[in-house]
Amino acid sequence: MDRSSEIREFLRTRRARITPEQAGLIPHAGPRRVPGLRREEVAQLAGVSVDYYIRLERGRTQGVSETVLDAVARALHLDDTERAHLFDLAQPTTAAVRARRKRPLAPQRVRPALYRVLDALSVPAVVQGRRLDVLAANRLGYALFADFSSRPHRDRNFARFVFLDQSALSLYTDWERVARDTVAGLRLYAGRHADDPQLTELIGELSLHSDTFRRLWADHEVRAHTTGTKRLHHPLVGDLTLDYVVLAAEDDPEQSLAIYTPEPASPSAEALGMIASWTSTTTAAPTPEQTRSPPS
Repeated sequence: MDRSSEIREFLRTRRARITPEQAGLIPHAGPRRVPGLRREEVAQLAGVSVDYYIRLERGRTQGVSETVLDAVARALHLDDTERAHLFDLAQPTTAAVRARRKRPLAPQRVRPALYRVLDALSVPAVVQGRRLDVLAANRLGYALFADFSSRPHRDRNFARFVFLDQSALSLYTDWERVARDTVAGLRLYAGRHADDPQLTELIGELSLHSDTFRRLWADHEVRAHTTGTKRLHHPLVGDLTLDYVVLAAEDDPEQSLAIYTPEPASPSAEALGMIASWTSTTTAAPTPEQTRSPPS
């Protein structure tokens, strides 16, 4: 993935969604040839020259200051997640930094203590890693979504599940929203690890096999998911509504624990209890050796 093109498309799509009126500008008379703001209008709002902003939008970010990036973020009404993504994309691209980025990422491992947490939870829980990889889950987590532990390591990935597994279409009641959130999460990761070869492989595979993924990827949306609600139609018990919270692992900021809980005494809680009863008699908890990722 090329950072220059990523910056260009991200800034282009951000300014395309803001009208001059929303930005507090008086639009010029006559037809507008571009949706949203023109480059010169963004430059005016950010307090930089038009040439400077054009260079920035073309990905020429060497020497750009945090003050300028902050000004552009304000001009484009970026939220905190989008602002952080812009800063990630605009990192210096010196030879030394490029060399560090090309080093293979160390394989992720789930700590034994986290496995014990998974076993102790009475609700579905999943440990996610880079690129939305599924690193581990408890019985209910696998039973709720899919038995990732039985799949090849490269297929233990939520993005592959959402876009390439037909069962995901029937599992997620609002599949389109889940698909959009999935892509937005991948975009956020891509801003930090554009040189990750496994990410490049994943994006290529999803682009090749999913028209929806290609369309959503082109939108350049970024989003961090820490809390929310999932609405599912499970093949065993039917409809469930589960709230989720995502907790970061202290020793690995790119590893998180997602926990799914129903409202107490709700139909979803009863349905989840049925799944728990079923899994306790039909499945065994996977071992760390079964769930851990292979060396990269």
